[in-house]
Amino acid sequence: MNEIKIFCPATIANLSCGFDVLGLCLDTAGDEMIIKKSNTKGVRINKIVGADLPLETENNVAGVSLLAMLEEVEADFGFEIEIYKNIKAGSGIGSSAASSAGAVFGANELLGKPFTRKELIKFAMQGEKLASGNAHADNVAPALLGGFTLVRSSNPLDVIRIESPEELFATVIHPQIELKTSDARSVLKKTVSLKSAITQWGNVGGLVAGLYTKDYDLIGRSLHDEIIEPIRSLLIPGFNLIKNSALENGALGAGISGSGPSIFSLCRGNEIAQKIAAGMGKIYDDLDVPYEIHVSKINPDGIKIISTNP
Repeated sequence: MNEIKIFCPATIANLSCGFDVLGLCLDTAGDEMIIKKSNTKGVRINKIVGADLPLETENNVAGVSLLAMLEEVEADFGFEIEIYKNIKAGSGIGSSAASSAGAVFGANELLGKPFTRKELIKFAMQGEKLASGNAHADNVAPALLGGFTLVRSSNPLDVIRIESPEELFATVIHPQIELKTSDARSVLKKTVSLKSAITQWGNVGGLVAGLYTKDYDLIGRSLHDEIIEPIRSLLIPGFNLIKNSALENGALGAGISGSGPSIFSLCRGNEIAQKIAAGMGKIYDDLDVPYEIHVSKINPDGIKIISTNP
């Protein structure tokens, strides 16, 4: 094939207790990308629609990720990229990850799949490093692999994919403000107490166990952040009101999506997810905060191919 069009899904990272190590893939929100072969070697970003982002390859997360991949594979042709952004930058649902993961996935397909999806993660992480200053995998991993992912180690990279329980739904509300990942990281403490660390470790283990055993109550008990949320929540308008509304409407748990400002909840079933969405929306309507809401099952596939051209 000479051209591929793909859907690059939004993601939720951290999942309360799993800072920089846990993430999940959404199914109803995401970008689209078109990647074409070019007779001229190298990487060119020809078009970005929906966002004011740099076209220069070295300054764009998609370009940087693909350049990293091309350092490890011989290609006798180049690539041209078009990005159609539906995930707003700084939204907390993996905007940079969608572009980073999409670029390497699409190019890998055009190259005849020299790398597995899991092997593509390390290249996409370079885009995340450009965006936030930190080469984290908790968004790009679920974008590429689907379902839930656990980053056991970043160096060496060790990522475990976890199937989602069938009835698990996510509701995400995005107040229309931008909160850069680099800024959200800057407010975090460099050390934590042993007591807080022990609580967090227990919740990470409980959440992973709950996913494997499909124990929704255990999932809910484990969606608690002892370390990051108390600090970052201060940057998000109406956070406690939104979280309490979600819990009152049947959420298993709720917290900050990625670095914010989006707020997520997980629940059992679409009916409860829609009820949570309505409650969240009412809070921001009352506060006169503009917002977007996404309700989604967990995407089991990650990036999806929309079409190809020979």
